[in-house]
Amino acid sequence: MLKREPDEVLNDALKKGVMKVITIGVDLESSKKNMGYAAQYKNVSTAIGFHPHESKKMKEEEYSQLEKMLSNPKNVALGEVGLDYYYQHSSKEEQKKAFREQIDLARKYNLPLIIHDRDAHYDTMKILEEKAKNMRVVLHCFSGDRYMSQWCVKNGYYLGIGGVVTFKNARELVNIVKEIPLKNILLETDSPFLTPVPFRGKPNEPKYIPIIAEKIAEIKGERIEKVAKLTTENAERFFSL
Repeated sequence: MLKREPDEVLNDALKKGVMKVITIGVDLESSKKNMGYAAQYKNVSTAIGFHPHESKKMKEEEYSQLEKMLSNPKNVALGEVGLDYYYQHSSKEEQKKAFREQIDLARKYNLPLIIHDRDAHYDTMKILEEKAKNMRVVLHCFSGDRYMSQWCVKNGYYLGIGGVVTFKNARELVNIVKEIPLKNILLETDSPFLTPVPFRGKPNEPKYIPIIAEKIAEIKGERIEKVAKLTTENAERFFSL
């Protein structure tokens, strides 16, 4: 978690031209806390859901509470949800069950999905193919290969691109960003993790979004103003901001 006060974080973001922030939940507790921030700050919205690590917590009562929270006017998405086979803090079956059930909720309430996918590309695509046709979907902190990126574009999905694209060992992601259209890219931080170079090692914050935009502009040979404009429009359209 960030150790600085929300006022400081948001003010620093505004100084860098980041006008709106979406704070994302991983379980009921964090989602409720984020809703408090969204109620307090005009330029903050929230996404709520059960992260794959927390899938085992999503019993019938928790599912019911989650559904009641979805209609909050400051909630703009369901997430972050999906599959994580790297850590498996919840079993694969618990993750798949929670993932499918939350996709159904997102469809019911016409909400976009923020997807977490780590070392689970095949099953993530399989479940999205089964359950999420014609839905708004972003693959958060995209870590898939070229085939998966093309599959996302074909399905009208978005790739969430964050600080990893600035890392020296991110050659495959750089090539993917070079190839896919800007209309399929959303910028993100994954704060407080995955801080972009040259601030790697420090907590990530929304104020670093322009660094990611600048790197994407460099990769694609575009002006940063164009990248900023189009990715902002993508976010506004995706989240209905």
